[in-house]
Amino acid sequence: MVVQVKNNSTHFSRAMDSMPQKLAANILLLGAENVGKSALTVRFLTRRFIGEYGDIESIYSHNDKIDGQEISFNIWDSLYPQSCFTPESITDKQLQWADGVILVYSICDRSSFDVVRQQVQLIRQSRKMSVNAPIVIVGNKRDLQHQRTVSSEEGRLFALSADCGFFEISAAETYHGVLLVFHELLVRIKESRAIKKGVAGIKGIVRTVSAVFGKKRSE
Repeated sequence: MVVQVKNNSTHFSRAMDSMPQKLAANILLLGAENVGKSALTVRFLTRRFIGEYGDIESIYSHNDKIDGQEISFNIWDSLYPQSCFTPESITDKQLQWADGVILVYSICDRSSFDVVRQQVQLIRQSRKMSVNAPIVIVGNKRDLQHQRTVSSEEGRLFALSADCGFFEISAAETYHGVLLVFHELLVRIKESRAIKKGVAGIKGIVRTVSAVFGKKRSE
């Protein structure tokens, strides 16, 4: 009986190890005023569209299951400061907290696209976040094609040059497009973590080998 209990315990432990662990993803939303950051967030969280929001900075939590894995999304919906062209426009606290970033502009407002380009530069130059941190750029308000001032091609080419994901969506019209944005960033966050884990493993092996050879030389 003792052997049987031990075997069952071992089997249970292995089963638990094979189960996918819950993944937490901290997502920072940035962009200029009136581009639809909050509308995009609420659409993702509730599938509903709300057009008007006050000046409130919030962190939302949302649990989901993707490909059988439990995901905990933490979304920091940030306010746009008076000037994006200062170091304080994206804080060290935000960059240290975030696993990935969504940058939103309005296809009807060229100045908001310029803000996104500036924010990409600030993120890439910061030492508080990896230079290869996952970023997805979103051109919102696609339903207002007649007011467009930023072409799809321009947005896509900039995202490609900055190694960012890119989507054009209408948070007002569809939930599916918004869902794709968050799922794409999640994929990129997973890839980034896998790369970091691999690099850490290689560094550990190098340290071990160096220690062994160093010890042999001293002997």
